[in-house]
Amino acid sequence: MPIENIPEIYMTNKTEKPDLFVYDFKMTNDVVKSKVNLGMNMFSFLQVGKKQVHFADASIAVNKNQSLLLKKGNWLWTELLDTDRIYNCKLLFFSERRLKEFLEKHSVNKGKIKEESPYFIIKNDAYITSYLNSLSTISHAPDVFMENLLSVKFEELMLYLIQKYGNTFKYYLHSLIINEISQFKRIVESNIHSNLKLEEIAFLCHMSLSTFKRHFVQIYKVSPGKWLKDKRLQKAKEILESGILKPSDIYIEFGYNNLSNFSIAYKNKFGISPSKTSS
Repeated sequence: MPIENIPEIYMTNKTEKPDLFVYDFKMTNDVVKSKVNLGMNMFSFLQVGKKQVHFADASIAVNKNQSLLLKKGNWLWTELLDTDRIYNCKLLFFSERRLKEFLEKHSVNKGKIKEESPYFIIKNDAYITSYLNSLSTISHAPDVFMENLLSVKFEELMLYLIQKYGNTFKYYLHSLIINEISQFKRIVESNIHSNLKLEEIAFLCHMSLSTFKRHFVQIYKVSPGKWLKDKRLQKAKEILESGILKPSDIYIEFGYNNLSNFSIAYKNKFGISPSKTSS
């Protein structure tokens, strides 16, 4: 699966990277787990459809009632159509330089960042609806005015969200300009019980699959495939022993394409079929 460099693929002028950029993204086909290299921090204002984003150690799903502020980095995106068979999302990108200028201009205190997150959820309201309409209006403005207009709109949005979410949003903005080195073990171990493939976890670690496997063996002294398989089967066994769920309810969650493959792997490890464990 090719990696999409965003927002570069949306820009007509590939040589200049603006500090602010707006793009109306529309599609008529579902896209599941596309690999995205997000080169700028981005507001994702979902208007029609559903969106799920897998991060290094988390995932989040939103619909048109919510919007996201996403930190730049390597993410996996799933974008699903709504009943109208269309997906519509307005994207607002901003550079780290522009963010720093805003924080300095308005003397936004850094505070204590308890936990860094790659996303911030925004609840859509009447203001957001009005704001998106205004962005659509200025998109028709001459290029000579566009930069100044976007600057004003960016500042307006940031001030509104600070007023709405207070220190929580202020601290989050500061976390976007803190250089964070992803910890390999944290990323791997937070995805033990996800259904992500090794290649997808490697991507979230900013590594090729071969580099990821080599690094994994150095740390865990076992191949990543075997390690993850054992961990996931052990968790599946715990769930089935509770008697709440059946094998057919959980096999996809643990990375198996069909119930038969899950049952074979489970029996090979534990010497008993998963159906007997849950009965």
